[in-house]
Amino acid sequence: MAFAPALVDQHGRTISYLRISVTDRCDLRCRYCMAEHMKFMPRDRLLSLEEIATIAERFIERGVRKIRLTGGEPLVRRDVVELTRWLGRYLGDGLDEITMTTNANRLAEHATDLYAAGMRRINVSLDSRDPDTFRFITRHGDVERVLGGIAAAKAAGMAIKINMVALKGLNDEEIAPMLGWCAEEGFDLTLIETMPLGEVEEDRIERFVPLTAVLDDLKTRFDLSPADHHTGGPARYWQVADTPTRLGLISPLTNNFCAGCNRVRLTTEGKLFMCLGHEDQVDLKAALREGGIGAVDDALDVAMIRKPARHDFRIEREAAPAVSRHMSVTGG
Repeated sequence: MAFAPALVDQHGRTISYLRISVTDRCDLRCRYCMAEHMKFMPRDRLLSLEEIATIAERFIERGVRKIRLTGGEPLVRRDVVELTRWLGRYLGDGLDEITMTTNANRLAEHATDLYAAGMRRINVSLDSRDPDTFRFITRHGDVERVLGGIAAAKAAGMAIKINMVALKGLNDEEIAPMLGWCAEEGFDLTLIETMPLGEVEEDRIERFVPLTAVLDDLKTRFDLSPADHHTGGPARYWQVADTPTRLGLISPLTNNFCAGCNRVRLTTEGKLFMCLGHEDQVDLKAALREGGIGAVDDALDVAMIRKPARHDFRIEREAAPAVSRHMSVTGG
């Protein structure tokens, strides 16, 4: 593959990680992420499979080494496995990794095909293994179905990382048992502070758990040591002694992670957001349809100039969300 100039933002950060939200739809309704009754984008506004692949190819040509497929829930999009196969052609030829973040509700059906397409690692959003708590958080989910999907991905040969949003009064007592379970299964665990994105009908501060306090507690239960490990994401890692398990902490509110940001996010509508915590974006769908790949390049150059130094997340009682769009629009 012939490479074009690398994507470097105005702060000197090289962009090597693209997150693609292939759909804003989801088959769950997690309380910290979505309102119960969501209005999703009309399907005729979405990028086609070919358009996603064309834009992704241009990112690879300009130095992106890792692509994560997200949503919403990416597996509700029927052609997501085909997209994975398409992108898989670039593994070892510009692209180091294709990964996915999923709720695993449909993972059992697709794990083998995803592995065959080149996916070797997957993140699963799982905030509780208790059936009642899981159903409450997701509003109607079945945790046994999710655990079955995780088991299928493990059997297919994928490395698995569990993503768990820490929620006071809901799952904070499950964090240590979750880490113990991950250590037994050979999974990694990443804990995430709730982020103020979109109206969700609840006051997030009531559920906010600072991960600084969580880490202090976990250190009394597990032998944890700082790990020099990086996956291209914002987590800071700790190794659980005598296990292969790493504990990651994503703490946008108590420990800002923006200085080394290497990623941008493409929505299913074709908007490129340079920061999860800002509304500024460039329209790659319009650029592609109106001016072809050259216009996409021009738009990417503009995006690099406009990428901010950091997000502006704050969490305060009765405060408006930092941005109006929901997490499901930009894929986290």
